This record gives sequence, C-alpha cells and structure tokens, in this order.
Amino acid sequence: MKLSLTDLSILLSFSSAASASAGTRVFHNAVGKPPVLGNRHPARIIDSHRHQKRTSPYLNDATQSQHLYAYKLSELANQQAEFIVNGTGIPDVNFDVGESYSGLLPISQAANETRELFFWFFPSSNPAAFNGGPGCSSLSGLLSENGPFTWEAGTLAPAQNPYSWVNLTNMIWVEQPVGVGFTQGVPNITNEVELAQEFLGFYKSFVDAFNVQGRKVYLTGESYGGFYVPYIANAFINANDATYYNLAGVAINDPILGDSTNQQQVVIAPYVDYWSNLFYLNETFITALHQRADQCGYTDYLSRYFTFPPPQETFPVLPDPFATNDTTCDIFDDVFNAAILANPCFNIYHITETCPHPWSVLGIINPGDYSPPGEIVYFNRSDVQAAINAPVGTNWMQCTSTNVFGESTNNQSAFDQSLGPAQDGVLTHVIESINNTFIGVGDLDFILPTNGTLLALQNMTWGGKQGFRKYPAYKDFYVPYHPEYNGGALSAAGNVGNWGYERGLTFYNVHLAGHELPGYAPGAGYRIVEAMLGRIRSLDQNGDFTTQTGNFTGTTPIYKQMRSTTEHTK
Repeated sequence: MKLSLTDLSILLSFSSAASASAGTRVFHNAVGKPPVLGNRHPARIIDSHRHQKRTSPYLNDATQSQHLYAYKLSELANQQAEFIVNGTGIPDVNFDVGESYSGLLPISQAANETRELFFWFFPSSNPAAFNGGPGCSSLSGLLSENGPFTWEAGTLAPAQNPYSWVNLTNMIWVEQPVGVGFTQGVPNITNEVELAQEFLGFYKSFVDAFNVQGRKVYLTGESYGGFYVPYIANAFINANDATYYNLAGVAINDPILGDSTNQQQVVIAPYVDYWSNLFYLNETFITALHQRADQCGYTDYLSRYFTFPPPQETFPVLPDPFATNDTTCDIFDDVFNAAILANPCFNIYHITETCPHPWSVLGIINPGDYSPPGEIVYFNRSDVQAAINAPVGTNWMQCTSTNVFGESTNNQSAFDQSLGPAQDGVLTHVIESINNTFIGVGDLDFILPTNGTLLALQNMTWGGKQGFRKYPAYKDFYVPYHPEYNGGALSAAGNVGNWGYERGLTFYNVHLAGHELPGYAPGAGYRIVEAMLGRIRSLDQNGDFTTQTGNFTGTTPIYKQMRSTTEHTK
C-alpha cells in the first residue's frame, strides 16, 4: 500500500508526578508454543526494503545505500537528514524496527530559543504519545506498551511488537514538557495552558520539518495525560489552524481528570471489597476501613453522586486529606500500606503482581522497585543515545527529579496551577468539538480506579447533559481472535471488558489490564486506536483486526460454538 500521510497520530506519554497539586499528588501517595515469526510478520511495516524506499516520502537514493538505513551525514541534503535513525542499528535489538526519525526540535521560532522537545517519529504504511505524571517520558510507553519493539520488565531482550500502533498510523512519541527525558532547556511553566502553548510551538516545528501540513492529528495519553492531552487538544482546537493543528480524535487511558480526593479516596473502600481475594487484608482492617470511609463522608458521597444519571448539580468538593497534619481521611494510603504488608511487592499499577519485583530496563519509578547492582537504564546508555540522535551524556530518567512546573528555579514546592480538565470546561470543549473522544481504565489499576474516573465524569457536563445517563458498561469490548507469532508479545482475545457511548464520549474498561492499559492488554489498546481512527464501527465489532484477516478461532467444536454464541448475542 502506498504511504499516504492522511493522518498523523501523536502519542504523548505521562507517568508519575513531580509536583504536588491535587492532580499530581495522586502519584506521590503510594510510593508457550515456539513462535513462528518466519511465517508472518504483523509487526513489520513493509516486508520489502525496496518497497519501503519507494513509498516513503522521507527516504531517497541520497539517504540510503545498499542497506536501507546506511548513510553518511555529509551526503544528506534533505531537511530530515539529521533525524534519520538506522532501523537495524538500535542496540540490543536484533531485528529491523523500520523507518524512523528522532531528535530535538524547538518549542518556538524565536532565534534565541534554547528549549527543545525530543521526539521519535515512525511513519506507517497504514495511514492514521504522552504517558503519565508530570516529569515522565513518553519513551516508556514506546518501550513497554505500543512501540514497534518492546522490552518488558523481567524479560531478557527486546521483542517485536505485533500490536504496535505504527501498524495503524504514523506515530510520534514526544518527551514533554521541558525538563523531561532528553528535552533541552530550563522549565519555566506553571500550568497546563502554558504547557500546551509550548507544545504547539514544538508541533509547528515538527510539521514544517517533515512537511506534513494539513494532516489529521490524534492525541493519545495515559495517567497524567488526563491533564496534558485535553489541555493540548483544547489548544489545537482554539488555534483554529487546520494546516498545523487539525485535531481529529483523542484517547486517554487511566487518567487523572478531576479532584484527586474523588478519584482515589472516595472509591477505594468499594474497590478493595471488589478485589478482596487479591488484597487478602484481614477483617479487622476492612472493618476499620469502612468505618473511616463513613466518618469521612466518602460512603454517603458515593451513594448520592455515583449514580446514573447523576444529580444535575455541581458536586461539592470534599476536604483535601493532606490539607492539614491530620491524615485521618487518607484511607487510600492506609490501604496501600496494608497491601504492602500482605504483599511486599504490591504494584499500585497492577494489583495482581507478587514478588519478586521484575527488573525493568527503564529503571526505577517507585520506592521499592528492584534495581540489580551494576545495571544501566537502557536510555541512559551512550550507544542508545547516539543511535536515536539524543544528546549523548544525558542522565535520562523515566521520571525526572526536576519539577517541570517549578519555573526556572526547580522549586520543589511549586505545582501545576491548573484544575483538572473535567473541572474547568476544557474536556467538555474537546468532546463537543471533535465528537471522537475515548476514555478508559484497566480494572486492576489501584492508583486511579475505574469508578474514580467515572465519578469525575459524572460531575461534568457535555452535550447539554451532566454525566452518563447509564453506567457505560452495557456493551462487550471485543478483541479479535488471532494467531500469535511472538511469545514475547501476547494479547488476550474475546470479550475483555465493557464499554458505553454518549454524546461523543466513549468510556471503556478492560478487566485484566492495569494502569498502563496498552502494555497489559495490547490487543485492547490496538482496538481502541482502530476505533478512534474510524477503522472499525465500535468496540464490540466482531471480526479481525483491520491489519490482519483470516479465521483464527480454530475449527474445533468449542471454538465454533464460541463464535456462534458471540454472533447470536449481537
């Protein structure tokens, strides 16, 4: 298929927090069969290097020799030369990751601009990222969730990722804001509006560098991306400039959207009840937990406001349990501390995890994460930095110790001054403007539980009505049955969760996924992008992935019965 850059997706990745607003504090609270890769290559962009050369607008005879990515910088005359990445030369990756470009671009056109964001751009042969809390790199999403190759925690080496979103769309992972990862310059922002303007400046630089004016743009993110993505999307819309900011869709997984007390404290006791067999906490603690929830007003609050439809009124703001030295109502951390006693390797991002801690080449995020003596974080290696055109010698951290909202002085007591986008009309404006917004949660996420996200949405008005009129889990979330060719990258199939839709907003939950949903449930993450791009009708659509066809449900009676039953219920 000829490469047609009709769509250009941006993945903006956000993980843990570096400041202490009501939004950012949520990340401070708790500290098979042999593979048959030779038969099919669902992760490969274009099988033939010759074909890839012909279809790519970024490659020509001047930028390659006998091998697709062999080149000499002195011979490159095109604008993208400085960004070319050798797809066969990524350290420790023993396969070709495909065509890509990476490097630094400025956040403004000013002649004296020193602030630059780092990006890694993968064009796709199939026309169509922010991660978590302020201070975390989008490269963690690339390497552990949806990039062309992943290196999962506890595994020996990188693996091809058949569920890479590059199969569906052109992807650009961006490290932002200034102060994160390989970015350059001194942070000088205090809120999301300023952050969004800096990103618009960067994105204009990217569009001009790669000549992709007028392309559709889709923004995706997770975690603190619940702040980043809506504010940046809102800035795209307000720019009213389809040449550079032609926003067409938004998808956010496991987001912080509103008040952290509502999204964590209010919903945590019922969450523990639901997953009681996993938490395995004693009856004395559970009794005390519910008494505290009653005392702090959480039980009554949930009973009154977590309804479908909700009361048509602005929900009252509960006291911040961290506003005084009395932390009686911080029951979220009470649960976390108890869970650590019962399971020393308790993972706030995926509650089924038990000891030992798996080592991740991305490095430590939370206290207690395991770091083997002598190990080096992958993106902190000089050979890796050189291979991806990053500043060699950078002390890269998955989540920076710099307060990205600390202005120019790295003030550790400063914080993001913006309200959650579900609180100030920003998310409402995005939903109503593009009519193509997806928000969802992995049910095994402890740090931002499913019903906490829904509670934030029930306090928001969009499309002329407040909240969902019906609990948005009335349809099955279907992931196609499919062959697996890589034991290092597997996905569930069948009905993996639920979803619902109202007035331009799709909400979904995936039962066995955690905080980093596309990493724990890559087939579900892939399906969400297919839906956002309009490649499938809805998340309950039966049939194959749009990039893969065939009868993959088997020929045995049980498989035939499963397919027959599924089709009948639709």
